[in-house]
Amino acid sequence: MTFKKLVGPLHLYLGLISGIIVFVISVTGCILAFEQEIKSIVQTYRYNTPPEALAGKILPPSILAAKAQEVLPGKKANGVLYPGRGRNAEVGFYNLNPEYYYVVYINPYSGEIAKIWNEDEDFFHFILHGHYYLWLPEKIGQAVVASATLIFLVMVVSGLILWWPKNKAASRQRFSIKWKASWRRKNYDLHNVMGFYVLSVGLVFAVTGLVWGFEWFGQSFYTVTGGKGSDDYYNPASDTTAVSLVNSPATAADKAWFQLRQEYPAAEEINISIPTLPGESIFSYVNFRAGTYYKVDYNYFDQYTLKRIKAEGPYTGKYSEANVAQTLRRMNYDIHTGAILGLPGKILAFFASLICASLPVTGFLIWWGRRKKESRNKRKSARNMKPKHTAPKVALQAK
Repeated sequence: MTFKKLVGPLHLYLGLISGIIVFVISVTGCILAFEQEIKSIVQTYRYNTPPEALAGKILPPSILAAKAQEVLPGKKANGVLYPGRGRNAEVGFYNLNPEYYYVVYINPYSGEIAKIWNEDEDFFHFILHGHYYLWLPEKIGQAVVASATLIFLVMVVSGLILWWPKNKAASRQRFSIKWKASWRRKNYDLHNVMGFYVLSVGLVFAVTGLVWGFEWFGQSFYTVTGGKGSDDYYNPASDTTAVSLVNSPATAADKAWFQLRQEYPAAEEINISIPTLPGESIFSYVNFRAGTYYKVDYNYFDQYTLKRIKAEGPYTGKYSEANVAQTLRRMNYDIHTGAILGLPGKILAFFASLICASLPVTGFLIWWGRRKKESRNKRKSARNMKPKHTAPKVALQAK
């Protein structure tokens, strides 16, 4: 038995097991490819018309958080995102017990509330839950999606083995689709040819997805690429025994924000957290490329002394000083979505996801067609094996 004949059943049964899940993940990935572009058109509350005189007019985090808390009584703001000129600030509210996630869009100049966003009412957040968890409870859904992604990775490799031509003559049929052939042949070509063309992008989808899906995979990938220690994000602790130099966590966030604005005058986005726990530090990221999440500097401040706190792992320090492992981990989301290449990358991700969604369908049709063909052949063979009934010969006796 050849190696291909051993790989064939593996490819088939893994595809039957994971097909529906891969289809859902891929379709939701298509929808999410242009999430930001669609939101920029339909969600007008994200934008404002800034006044001509901008210097000193942007309100600090404490004031924006206080105004946002007025429309969400009983909830504490976790932080403020300043997306840049012409954009409303975003005050985030999130909690695990009880669980909720709100974003208050607020004019950073006037403090006027533009929108209270709730994740339960957002279409793209619904699609995101399907992409991450199949709309199942998080612990169950993440394990199912991660397992299907791992199977997809195996199928991409096994598919390449099955696709690989035996000789030069056979290779001509591996790169083109015979549109004038029967629908079964066209379906077969679609599965093999399109599967080959999406191979490299599919591998990127699988690997970057598994970085989030399994802790062991993410940690192993981080270590193999040169990372030291844990790849987990954590918020380093503030010194609760120190004498506080500020009146409140919100005031501390203001001072840290003012410092960052002076340090990064050309930043496109500044995000600053407001501690809600005594031992929590002030977390901030400064983004140099809006629409992506990798090209950022991470900063942590003690909420009592405002001293910089050094953290470990990929989500700390300046982007320019990050090593290979830290850079790859920061880029993971933007590589996965194609945003790392801008709009062309998102277009590539969209069509690649669409092709990935088609592979379980065309693969199932190939299997179903062969199954029906084998069933017909068995019935035909059974009919041919039956003894033929002929009339008995009667000897005529001469009288």
